[in-house]
This record gives sequence, structure tokens and C-alpha cells, in this order.
Amino acid sequence: MTDTPDVTDTPTDTPSDAPTDTSADTSSEPEGAAQGPSEDRKTRFTVLVALGANLLIAVAKAVGGLFAGSPALLSEAAHSVADSLNEVFLLAALRRSRRPADRQHPFGYGKERFFWSLLAAVGIFVMGGCFSFFQAYEAFTQGGAEESKSGFVVGLVVLGVAFLAEGTSLARAVHQVRKQPGEGIGEDPTLRTVLAEDATAVIGVVLAAAGLVLHRTTGHIEWEATASLIIGVLLVFVAYRLGTSARDQLIGEGDPKLHHAIYELLDDQPEIEAVAALHIMRLGMDSTLVAARVDLVPGLESEQLELVSERIKRTVHERWPEADQMFLDVVEAPTGEWRSPAESARAN
Repeated sequence: MTDTPDVTDTPTDTPSDAPTDTSADTSSEPEGAAQGPSEDRKTRFTVLVALGANLLIAVAKAVGGLFAGSPALLSEAAHSVADSLNEVFLLAALRRSRRPADRQHPFGYGKERFFWSLLAAVGIFVMGGCFSFFQAYEAFTQGGAEESKSGFVVGLVVLGVAFLAEGTSLARAVHQVRKQPGEGIGEDPTLRTVLAEDATAVIGVVLAAAGLVLHRTTGHIEWEATASLIIGVLLVFVAYRLGTSARDQLIGEGDPKLHHAIYELLDDQPEIEAVAALHIMRLGMDSTLVAARVDLVPGLESEQLELVSERIKRTVHERWPEADQMFLDVVEAPTGEWRSPAESARAN
């Protein structure tokens, strides 16, 4: 079995004695390719809208919660503070993940997006979930002062404003999600985090309002304590889901659908006898590593091997522009072992 030299994509700052890059030219992406920077600008605006809304209502909830003596409202204030800090993390992710590749990071900084999203999930858990549990515990064990009518009214007004602000931010996030192309390689963790935060915030406001009204109606603070407890459980659940997703992407999660699609494309090439190995890993929002080892039909000349490699890599990149890092190892199958597809079908 004769091994041909690897045909690989190499970073632009690779020394001159590195292997030649024979992949398709990625500088001129086909129509319909992922426009990362453009999508980033839209995502950044969505994050800024969420940050502005959360900063405004965090102050309002804290003041209203202290004035009304409402544990549910204070839990929501902690929730908004946590969301505000997380938005700062996400803005850092957008900026840092777009830094160009260098010698120390030849595949770029795209995974910074996943790292900062993981920190945001931790922030939701610690600052939002744990504080809500503390407020619920304190209300259950120590009770609270009798809620005044003015405090009740202030609490409802604050929650009403919060509902409008959070609803506006959520509508913006949902709008961007629907506008995104349907054939991207995975979802944006930054946008997904904002969407989860805003949806959770809207639900949390409704729960806090229900607890506030039931407390006022029955005179039992346990209703607000229960609302705080449910808000805490909701935040922990959201933090777990976001954190798990970010962790999987950080440690090299692949896309099963993309893996299957690329495998089928390679297997359909007339010059390929078998796909010996195929590995896929996301490197960022619009960058994916594809490493494949294929057995070619026998009898191809060395010049043909190079042309086949170039064509296969170009075909993959044209269909999936995000697959900008492709490493293809081609091996010529032994003549005695090779059978045509028709012969293989008859044998089976």
C-alpha cells in the first residue's frame, strides 16, 4: 500500500518549508457563505439591548424589593445583576473570538466564544440561582415584615416595567434567531445564552408577580418564598444546559449531521474506494476542522492524486464554507483488494 503525501490546509503564517496548501481558496467564499463579522454585529447589538434592559431593571427590582420587603423581587434583582455580568462576558466573547490566528493559536481564537459562554453559565448558577435559594430559605425560616399597600403597588409597577423591558429584549433575540441561516454549523452560543436569559427573565417576572399577589392576598410570605425557590430552580436548570453545551464545544464536540453529510459526499466520489476515517470539530462560529483519511481506487497517477485531493477539498468547502480547515490523507488501495462498486454490490 503506497501512501501519498498529506494534502493539508496550513495557516497563513506557516514557514516557507511547510507543506503546500492545495485546498480551495477560502478568500473568495461562494455566495451564501457564513458572514461571521456581519452576524457578530447583529449579535453584539442584541447583547447590548439585553445589557441595557438588565441594568435598568436590576436597579428597579432591588429598590422595589427592599421597599416592599419582597424576597421574590430581590431574587429577580439578583437574576438581573447576574444577567448583566453575563452580558459583559458575552461582549468579551464576541471581541476576543475574532482575533486572527497566530503561531501560538494556529486555528484562531474561535473557541473563546465557548469559554466565555461557559463563564456566563457559571454566573447564572452562582449569582442568580444560589441567591434565589438563599432568599427562599430566609423567607421560609424567618418570615418577613407585613407587606404594605404602597410596597405592593411599587413591586407590581417594577415588575410591569421589567416585563416590558425583558420582553423587548427577548423579542429582539428571537427575531435574530429566526433571521439566521438554517444551514449553519451549530448555533451561536452567545445568542443562545441571551435568548435563554431573556426567556428565563420573563418567566421569573411572572413568577415573582404571582408570589407578590398571593402574598398580599393571603398574608402568607411562603408564596413569595416558593416563587423564589422556583426561580432558583429555573436558573440552575438553564445554567446547567448552557454550561453543558459550552463544555461540549470546548472539548471538541462534533456535529453528527455534518459528519454524516461529509461522509456521504466523500463516499460518493468515484475515485474513493472507502472512507477510512473522518473527524470533525468546531473551531468557532464559522470555522470547522475536517480531517479525513480515504482509500482511493488503484491505478491513479501521482498527478491525478493531487488533482483528486484538490477537487474533493474544494467541493467540501463550496458546500460548507465553514469547513475552512480540511486535512485530507489519501491512500491508494492495493490492486488485488479493490473491487468496483458494482462488484461489491453483487458480492453483498
